[in-house]
Amino acid sequence: MADAQDTPSNEARRYWLTGAGASLLAGIGAPIPFLDQLPAGMLPVALAQAPPNGAAAKPGLIALGDRPIVLETPPHLLDGEVTPAARFFVRNNGQMPELAATGDAQWRLKIDGEVKTPLDLTIADLKRDFDAVTLRLVIECAGNGRKFFRPSASGNQWTFGGVGCADWTGVRLRDVLNRAGLKPKAVYTGHYGADAHLTGDPEKSAISRGVPISKAMEEHTLIAWAMNGQAMPALNGHPLRLIVPGWPGSCSQKWLNRIWVRDREHDGEKMSGASYRLPRFPVAPGAKVADTDMAIIESMPVKSLITYPQTGARFALRRAFEVRGWAWSGDVDVAGVDVSLDFGATWQAAALAPAKNRYAWRRFSARLTPPQRGYYEVWARAKDAEGRMQPSVAPGWNPQGYNNNQQHRIAVFVT
Repeated sequence: MADAQDTPSNEARRYWLTGAGASLLAGIGAPIPFLDQLPAGMLPVALAQAPPNGAAAKPGLIALGDRPIVLETPPHLLDGEVTPAARFFVRNNGQMPELAATGDAQWRLKIDGEVKTPLDLTIADLKRDFDAVTLRLVIECAGNGRKFFRPSASGNQWTFGGVGCADWTGVRLRDVLNRAGLKPKAVYTGHYGADAHLTGDPEKSAISRGVPISKAMEEHTLIAWAMNGQAMPALNGHPLRLIVPGWPGSCSQKWLNRIWVRDREHDGEKMSGASYRLPRFPVAPGAKVADTDMAIIESMPVKSLITYPQTGARFALRRAFEVRGWAWSGDVDVAGVDVSLDFGATWQAAALAPAKNRYAWRRFSARLTPPQRGYYEVWARAKDAEGRMQPSVAPGWNPQGYNNNQQHRIAVFVT
């Protein structure tokens, strides 16, 4: 048995009380009651916050890139049950189309390939000929959380805000595919949008991904034209986009103008190599992985996000404060959420509200009472119906930094 003074918690305590750790603690400006429970190697979250920079198109969002446009939403702005369009994250891959040149009335959606009757539909055709539905659905970028992988992965350095949940109105993709009539050889879809490749080359697609026919025919997969009861913003795909909930947001093609039904796995832009793929087996961090050892990401992992309080909040001693947020998963339901106030040494079950419909996120809430004044971290972890739980650190390193579902942590002060 290791000597008590060599345990990770005591090593962490010694670091934070001496040398470099002591100088960093001075920056927090408060005692840390559960410091001895902080896992070795973890930095208090209050010392890891980067000040957000604004994004003119959606004030309050963090600009991760401008060519293409990529905007992340700070967690505290996601507290509402439905994410407003102005706070919904943006992940573009190419140059936005010139929508003014092609009005909604002239927009065309083609369905072709392995279908018996190819279709050429206007938005008016969709609204007139098919049943419209409104569903509350989460969309999340597969790269959400990329910033926390070590060694780092290239790409937009998302923290936790590459996610949103909105009420989407449109028609079920399966109804449109049934109208076209799938041929027996139909196995996959290929999606295309009007956004141009960053190079401007008309022969190249900015992004063209697809899904197996089984997912395309799932009742929650939509061709949508409205977001929260209004036309969706151009940044989020106006006038027409796919919504493929539970799978990477890249499947939810924006500015949708064609669905090509394939007799094989789609091979469009960002469907091959390491794009939106994970190693088929665990690999060492930083390892090179052959393309043949990569598999397409399908159902996303279980996650949770603390949306209240905002990190840095201050509370009075001996008064319970509320913690709340959202939990969601891929094709598997969320089964529970726990919260911790002592760096994960102990956990308290949070109340979990039902989802409005499948693929909507679920509200969790709890009340916590700090035992003394000082610096605390609130941690949240969700688990799914198959027993999989969020880890405390980034899991399963992969070359592109996808599917990080590590626990969300915020810092609070009790005075």
